[in-house]
Amino acid sequence: MSEQNSRRAEVIAALTEAGRDSSAASVAFHTAVAAKQDLGATETKTLDLLERHGALTAKELAEHSGLAPASVTGLVDRLERKGFVRRVKHPTDKRRVLVEPRPEKLAELAPLFEDWAREVYELYEEFTTEELETVTRFLTGATARQREAAKRLAE
Repeated sequence: MSEQNSRRAEVIAALTEAGRDSSAASVAFHTAVAAKQDLGATETKTLDLLERHGALTAKELAEHSGLAPASVTGLVDRLERKGFVRRVKHPTDKRRVLVEPRPEKLAELAPLFEDWAREVYELYEEFTTEELETVTRFLTGATARQREAAKRLAE
């Protein structure tokens, strides 16, 4: 194996390990945030989807999250009982229902993210714009592949 191939294999191994560590830290962080609000980690990630995309149908939530449609119904029921979302009629198709986040309840979660968000923004300063573009390209590609893997597992 050439020196260049050996170096690439080492970097890929280190990146794989870092990705696994990042995933574990993300799960632990979101589990801790969820526990502070009597939510499950899947519930907090669903609220994140709704905050980023706005009101979605249950079908759209299933598509964005990778969850089975039957799981989404129970998830929305729980979030509605806890006051984080409400079901509203679709503005153009009265047969459809949208799941809408309740901003006043989402605001209760914001302080739980402040320290972490500040520290990540400090980390951004350690990288050039070009390096951040590369990291973004990698994360976007890895995320798309993980979503596809989740869909395959859910089938």
